Amino acid sequence: MIVCPQPQAAEIGLDVMRRGGNAVDAAVTCAFVQGVVDPQMCGIGGCGVMLVHSPQSGDALLEFYATAGSRVREDQWESIFVREAADRYGYVLDGWVNDVGYRSVAVPGTVAGLHEALTRFGSISWEEAIEPAIPLARHGFPVTGYMHGYWTMDYGPDVVPNAQRIQATPAAKAIYTRAGRLYAIGEVMVQEDLARTLERLASGGPDAFYKGEIAEEIALDFEANGGFITGEDLEGYRVNVTEPIRGTYRGLQVGAAGPPAGGLTLLQMLNFLEGFDLAAHGWPSTEAARLLVEAMAWALADRQLHVADPRFVEIPIGALADKQYAAAARQVVHDRPDTTHVCVVDEAGNAVSLSHTLGSASGVVTPGLGFGYNDYMNCFDPRPGRPNSIRPGKTRVTMMTPTMVFDGRKLRVCAGAPGGTKIVTAILQVLVNVLDHEMSPVEAVSAPRVDFQGDVVQAEARIPRVVCEGLERLGYAVNRRTLNYDSYFARPQLIVAEHDGFLSGASDPRKDGGAAFETETK
Repeated sequence: MIVCPQPQAAEIGLDVMRRGGNAVDAAVTCAFVQGVVDPQMCGIGGCGVMLVHSPQSGDALLEFYATAGSRVREDQWESIFVREAADRYGYVLDGWVNDVGYRSVAVPGTVAGLHEALTRFGSISWEEAIEPAIPLARHGFPVTGYMHGYWTMDYGPDVVPNAQRIQATPAAKAIYTRAGRLYAIGEVMVQEDLARTLERLASGGPDAFYKGEIAEEIALDFEANGGFITGEDLEGYRVNVTEPIRGTYRGLQVGAAGPPAGGLTLLQMLNFLEGFDLAAHGWPSTEAARLLVEAMAWALADRQLHVADPRFVEIPIGALADKQYAAAARQVVHDRPDTTHVCVVDEAGNAVSLSHTLGSASGVVTPGLGFGYNDYMNCFDPRPGRPNSIRPGKTRVTMMTPTMVFDGRKLRVCAGAPGGTKIVTAILQVLVNVLDHEMSPVEAVSAPRVDFQGDVVQAEARIPRVVCEGLERLGYAVNRRTLNYDSYFARPQLIVAEHDGFLSGASDPRKDGGAAFETETK
């Protein structure tokens, strides 16, 4: 089974497994296709993190986050800092220089990360993994309603409007517009330059991107336009292969991506909720919502204080993830006045949870290369001397949280989500829905959701009014949103393995999505 927000990418990934490929082969191939058909969410100018499980060899975490270029300075944006974004995703600066344009881009890691995964754990060739994406770029595909909706969405005063973002450079405007207007829903969007770049990448390997002709073109473009990335930064980029952070929830083992990603925050929330009988309250209910919000508030406060790039900042992971720390927090509970993902499980039990992203996308396209870059500089703290402040070679905090849950040695849940700061709170609720409320995957990802980033509780329109009013009586400020399937919330991707080995999965309906699976016949 393979689940992701792009149905076409899921089907292509499933074809890889039908031809004998494993879960990693499918995930990597799917990722390249996602970069073509959902180019604001991800692509070869982005970065990510992959959690891999093998019944034979255990678990590995591949970190390929974007890193600040060597030309950055810690105090470069201190004088133009305006405020922290309302949803805690990034910082608002005069001129939005950290959100759009060449200075918003960090050194991309996706190409290196996907190659590392395929080399270590895959069974197909690099060329085979890239090949299905090339004709989709060259011959095009119809623009979906979700993609067009994203292009025209204005997320408010803290970020650049997307219609402006995707036309920030002439090369980007040439991709997403036709005869001076944005492509309409259903029109076929062709990316010929991207097709040629993918062909060069397939034949030249990752060295073409980090050391060869593509690297030279990137470095020259950024130098000419005041970017922070140099040829040496590209050549020196390395993937980090490590262990996932681990914890437990109701006797099950949980593995996730640790700092600077969101796994530590997720484990803290689960530790907090473990002391309450959520199933007794049902969902949605005022008491269950209150407990979720309290768990979010407590863990997110710690995230603000402690979570950063562990190569630059010492993080007290053991203390923060300790069960007794959560127990103490429960005693003081009181009433208060973009990105994409793919989950894969193959017939041998190998599993992949892969998040990869462009952040919010920088709007930068190097002429002739055809792909957009990340805007990963947007979530560095522009104020010096803080855990998440800017430093050359450093990566910033991300809430990407590929996650797996195990019952003993058996995989129970494979999950992840796109959605910025709302990723962790979404994965939390999906896990609670499956493990506490015994929902099916479709029910778990579709259920109405709440989110709390430290100020106002955001409640999806399908949360009953009585629940929102109950939270308000307890002292919470609540915004009951107007949409039933609201794009404000993250979009979890989920596979659940039953005890008999049967797999079921679902893609969040808040975005185009699909679950592709093979049924064995005897």
